[in-house]
Amino acid sequence: MNINWPTIIDGLLISGVGYLVVLIALSLLYFVFRYLPDVLHARIRSRLRRQGKHVPENEQLTMVGNESAAIATALYLYFNEVHDEENTIMTIKKISKRYSPWSSKIFGVMKNLKP
Repeated sequence: MNINWPTIIDGLLISGVGYLVVLIALSLLYFVFRYLPDVLHARIRSRLRRQGKHVPENEQLTMVGNESAAIATALYLYFNEVHDEENTIMTIKKISKRYSPWSSKIFGVMKNLKP
């Protein structure tokens, strides 16, 4: 039994690098999604302070999920009422076509059966 060790080592190296790249990318995405809201809140607070508005540190600057869901539902219902209901009639006509050897599958099958 002849084992090709360089090929096995290359395969393990490629697999290891692939797993490492995926793990690093997922870790990076976790930290971006985890700390991005904090960075954005700090920028909003600093912008409000520059404008001369007092913002307490414990005040929430974003909307909660219930408010977002209510606004989205209201917009969805509004935009669906704007459109009129239309009666759709679908007509399907069968059009008979002449026989065409270009679309015939029999020639491809029969070619392989000949001795």
